[in-house]
Amino acid sequence: MGVSNVSILIYYLFIVNVVSLLLFYYDKNRAKKGKYRVSENTLFMISFIGGSMGSIIGMHLFSHKTKKAKFLIGLPLILLLNIIAIYYVTTGLLF
Repeated sequence: MGVSNVSILIYYLFIVNVVSLLLFYYDKNRAKKGKYRVSENTLFMISFIGGSMGSIIGMHLFSHKTKKAKFLIGLPLILLLNIIAIYYVTTGLLF
């Protein structure tokens, strides 16, 4: 993987993790107000496409979804999958 591709990956991961963190913040605020919420599938999907670290930080920072086992277990597992995928993509072992 060339330097420019790694830079693109870093920017992508930064953006998707910020979006993920903000989604947890937004969903927590909506929950407090009793308004329409972000679906759990959406929160998991943003995590799966690379935003797992932002999701985990958001979950703990905003005390959101911390009592749900599927988030407490699922998000770290998705993070592990993200790390493995990033490793294979950046080392060229995937393609």
